[in-house]
Amino acid sequence: MATLHTLTRSFSVWVIFCCCCCLPLLLTSPLPPKGMGVVSNAHQACKLRKINFQLPYIRNRTYTLAEMARVSDQDTDNRFIGQQIYVNIRENNRCYMMKRITEIILKDVLLTEAKERYPYVEDVAQFLASLTSELSRCKSSGNREHIEKNLEEMKSKMKELGENGKNKAIGELDLLFDYIENACTDAPKKGGNKKKN
Repeated sequence: MATLHTLTRSFSVWVIFCCCCCLPLLLTSPLPPKGMGVVSNAHQACKLRKINFQLPYIRNRTYTLAEMARVSDQDTDNRFIGQQIYVNIRENNRCYMMKRITEIILKDVLLTEAKERYPYVEDVAQFLASLTSELSRCKSSGNREHIEKNLEEMKSKMKELGENGKNKAIGELDLLFDYIENACTDAPKKGGNKKKN
């Protein structure tokens, strides 16, 4: 009976201590700035695992497909994937930008008649679709005006070039691969944003 009385008294002392000391400390502690938790979640949503890009099979298929399409690309004046896509785009929005470009290339190029013209299109399209799916919660932070402007310029240039535009987009899949890797993983690949003709 004495131990029960001692346990009850100890428990009562702990309850009083927590209510009188700990609760006021918790209530008066500063909170993180508004939206801080959302930013870290959005930041995490815009990250891909590096392992996605270390699969030699898919890297080789992507680069081979791009090389095959580049052979018939006569337009050396235009480029869809390059530093110009990042004009006025903050660094923390680059992965979102690459996600959107990938979605456009999937919908308007790879999932069209391109799969009948080139080998490996279905494999590469499936890989890119898995990346955009993994980035489904990736959102832009701040004003999207510049992002939408840059995307619209790319889409209108691709439309203006017609079939040659689709061919050019396929010929730049290796650049797309590298740019997504650099923008959406923690450890950028060396030389990832190399220029190609």
